[in-house]
Amino acid sequence: MSGGLLVAGTTSDAGKSVVTAGICRWLVRQGVKVAPFKAQNMSLNSFVTTEGAEIGRAQAMQAQACRIEPTALMNPVLLKPGGEQSSQVVLLGKPVGELSARGYHGGRQQQLLGTVLDCLEQLRGTYDAVICEGAGSPAEINLRRTDIVNMGIARNAGLPVLVVGDIDRGGVFASFFGTVALLSPEDQACVAGFLVNKFRGDVSLLEPGLDMLHGLTGRRTYGVLPFRHGLGIDEEDGLRVSLRGAVRESVVAPPVGEDVLRVAVCAVPLMSNFTDVDALAAEPGVVVRFVDRPEELSDADLVIVPGTRGTVRALEWLRERGLADALVRRAAEQRPVLGICGGFQILGEHIEDDVESRRGHVDGLGILPVRVRFAREKTLTRPAGEALGERVGGYEIHHGVADVQGGTPFLDGCRVGQTWGTHWHGSLESDGFRRAFLREVAAAAGRRFVPAPDTSFAALREEQLDRLGDLIEQHADTDALWRLIESGAPQGLPFIPPGAPA
Repeated sequence: MSGGLLVAGTTSDAGKSVVTAGICRWLVRQGVKVAPFKAQNMSLNSFVTTEGAEIGRAQAMQAQACRIEPTALMNPVLLKPGGEQSSQVVLLGKPVGELSARGYHGGRQQQLLGTVLDCLEQLRGTYDAVICEGAGSPAEINLRRTDIVNMGIARNAGLPVLVVGDIDRGGVFASFFGTVALLSPEDQACVAGFLVNKFRGDVSLLEPGLDMLHGLTGRRTYGVLPFRHGLGIDEEDGLRVSLRGAVRESVVAPPVGEDVLRVAVCAVPLMSNFTDVDALAAEPGVVVRFVDRPEELSDADLVIVPGTRGTVRALEWLRERGLADALVRRAAEQRPVLGICGGFQILGEHIEDDVESRRGHVDGLGILPVRVRFAREKTLTRPAGEALGERVGGYEIHHGVADVQGGTPFLDGCRVGQTWGTHWHGSLESDGFRRAFLREVAAAAGRRFVPAPDTSFAALREEQLDRLGDLIEQHADTDALWRLIESGAPQGLPFIPPGAPA
């Protein structure tokens, strides 16, 4: 078998990432050597590969679904928003500069098409199949000329396209039809059919609509996936705890001890790698919520200041909302606080930033004896070590260089009293360390909370990926999907007017 597929969506968040992961896990269980690919990703949720390249966490998760190590080839272009108007461009895992949206779509994006196609070709030369994920909608007619992630890659690489629609949002038939009808005849020829996502109820009630859609477009529906809670793992953006769905609606497993442990995460602007708290949310009896008001910190046993793409902007936001003062009081009262990456920098004494915000000297909260200087070179590493008597690993993604001038060493950062700070993302995924950390937090908070002795975050992740594979295997026409991946889009698919504007 040698082939590929592009999973596109009628909208952002239609389910492209999880469907791609599900197809990958289904294929690898059939003995197929498969890899994921996303030409261009816009996300503040990123990961560091073993070769020190930064890629989207969604592609790292999809690589895990394939049971392979992620590489920069799987996500050659990563855009990390720094505000409403500009993004950092990460090319083949390394930052190459900041560009406005107009500057990127005005020429730079098209220049990257050759690089993107070369990466895809390398993967296709190594693996039996490559399952590609699109971005947004393929019918963004204002961006089609410079597109390198949807129909641009499908046309150039000869990939069949499966369009995913979220029926839970409503309007899925109009979205499917309109997506095809707004594409040029050449692009339409790549669109093989549709996949309905997040369906609730009796599928037989949906079938007349699917038959009519087939009659109108000449394209079949390859499956109807039922709605399942808690499948949004490693989302590209949005305040979500991946193992539980929306944080404020999360269902918490009963605690092992007598008390639950409440964790409040400050919802800072441009939050990055909010998946750091997923492992906490996976613990029975741990309640995680995102907060944006100082009074929401009062009943928290642990407050986390997470990573951010805009450290100085996040610091100002904390001060404007009164959260900064609440954090300082909390630290003085010896109540647990954890700062991760940008959050660690915020807890320090001062920041010298001529790179990210270009604001020069800015005073931090002064809770930790740390001085931060922003370097133009980005730190991208996969550190490992020991803390609280347990082995722990993580990954670092930051421009800020920390000069730690006191406190107790903690994951290349420091600890003072009940305030911890580190640049390490992902450390809480190390089970022994996470349990030891939660025991310290519970003791400091006076809670009779006991971490579950057998929670394995890696095992939970594997179970979730298997659930995605099960969804595809049980609710999609896998024989037809197999033919699509192997042989491409069917010949003679009809053109649906009006097509893309000239």
